[in-house]
Amino acid sequence: MSTVVSIDQPVGHDSDALLAAIVDSSSDAIVGKTLNSIITTWNPAAQQMFGYTAEEAIGQSILMLVPENRYSEETEIIERIRRGERVETFETIRRRKDGVLIPVSLTISPIRNSKGEIVGASKIARDISATKESERRIRLLMREVNHRVKNQFAVILAMIRESGKRSASVEEFEERIRDRIMALSRSHDLLVNAEWSGASLFELVQEQLVPFGHEAQIALSGPLLTVKPNAVQCLGMAFHELATNSAKYGALSSDVGHVSVAWKIVTNAEGQKEFSVSWEETSVPVEAERTNGAKHIGFGSVVLQRVTPETLSGSASTDRRPGYLRWTLNAPVCEVVLSSFAEEHEHGVAEIKD
Repeated sequence: MSTVVSIDQPVGHDSDALLAAIVDSSSDAIVGKTLNSIITTWNPAAQQMFGYTAEEAIGQSILMLVPENRYSEETEIIERIRRGERVETFETIRRRKDGVLIPVSLTISPIRNSKGEIVGASKIARDISATKESERRIRLLMREVNHRVKNQFAVILAMIRESGKRSASVEEFEERIRDRIMALSRSHDLLVNAEWSGASLFELVQEQLVPFGHEAQIALSGPLLTVKPNAVQCLGMAFHELATNSAKYGALSSDVGHVSVAWKIVTNAEGQKEFSVSWEETSVPVEAERTNGAKHIGFGSVVLQRVTPETLSGSASTDRRPGYLRWTLNAPVCEVVLSSFAEEHEHGVAEIKD
């Protein structure tokens, strides 16, 4: 709530002191001016907001606070004050002493002398920079959410189409779609918690592997990296497909296998920084792997060999043999990792090992 100050009748000494105390202690800038727009009073909050001391401001034109393209506002304000009107709160822009423009809300009331004549105006100004920044962030976040949701719809439609082609029954189709949508949801939750700024790669891998259990058989190793929102989605899908395959045919289908997920930033032959991640697992070969797993081209293979590397402008390779699987992805670091985290890695960041 803005403080409203107006003088419309004579006041005694105690009232004068009380009013002065209220003005001086207000967190809003309270400025008095004549009908010629000359500043007559200037409280401490005005100095804090606009950067001018009372000595610098009093006697100067209020236009020193008004951007040139908004001079007409002051003309209209003075005309309304002369008519005895109170200018209701409105938002505008004002200039600080250092030249910085700040958004403010203003409320302006006539000042009357003891005869009831209008002799000036009292201006209440509040800095709304924080409010405007909050509104800007909300709009930006909503646009990002809208963009990501549309991407999610496209991914889900692709899942439905491809899973439908490769499912032997309605039950199998339902199970595959449910599991894949839940994997997308886990990646989505990480992004929401970080306001869509990215997600920890370590947390991303963990979240996708938790549903499959066998934590003691899994090792994660790599620098602390935050990956971009787009990379969170496609890498999350890749880790889910790898873990699903492992739970059916590989290391996570028994208590004797081992999975190692490792990532790093490397310099390629052209001297460019690349993000590299590998999934390597060893297990006791099972009959299903010998007969089906090695040759079957399913939605998971499409994700690992085409969708993920193409989305990240990179390349992927798979080395699959009975009892062994290694999937490797290489992509430009700028497509995967937030720039600040890539720079930190170059100066040495501790690795995480599970």
